Amino acid sequence: MTFLTNSEEETIELGRRLAREVLPPQGVVLLIGNLGAGKTTLTKGIAEARGAVSTEDVSSPTYTLIHEYGEPVSVYHIDLYRLDTAEEVATLGLDEIFDRDALVLIEWGERFPQLFPPNTIRIELERTFPDGRRIVVSGLPGTGPS
Repeated sequence: MTFLTNSEEETIELGRRLAREVLPPQGVVLLIGNLGAGKTTLTKGIAEARGAVSTEDVSSPTYTLIHEYGEPVSVYHIDLYRLDTAEEVATLGLDEIFDRDALVLIEWGERFPQLFPPNTIRIELERTFPDGRRIVVSGLPGTGPS
C-alpha cells in the first residue's frame, strides 16, 4: 500500500486512517525513514485514532526511548536511534512490551531486524519535497509477501 501526503496535517490524517482501517489492535510496526521523514508525525495520527492521546501530546522518544500512550497503555512509541547494539536494545524489555495488548510503533528498528517478530509491519516514509511524503505500508497480515 502506497500513500502520498502533501502536508503535516495530511500525514497525521493518514496515521488516523491507518489506525482505523489497516493496523491491527496489537502488533509491532517499524517506522522507517531518515530524520525528518515524518515518523513521529504519522504516530500522532495513529495514537489519536486509537484514543490513546491527543496529537499535541505525542513527541519523539529519542531521549526517553519509550513513550506510553493511553490508560491502559494502548500505544507504545519507541525510538532506537541512539542505541548502537542489539544488547542495548534488549535492556528495554521489548519482548514483554510485544506481549501486551497494544500497538508498538518503533522508529529506527530496521537497524535490529533480528529482534522483532516475523509478523512485524513496516511503514517506510520518504520526503518527496519540503512537505510531501511517500509512505509505503508492507507486511500486513493477509496481504501476501512483504
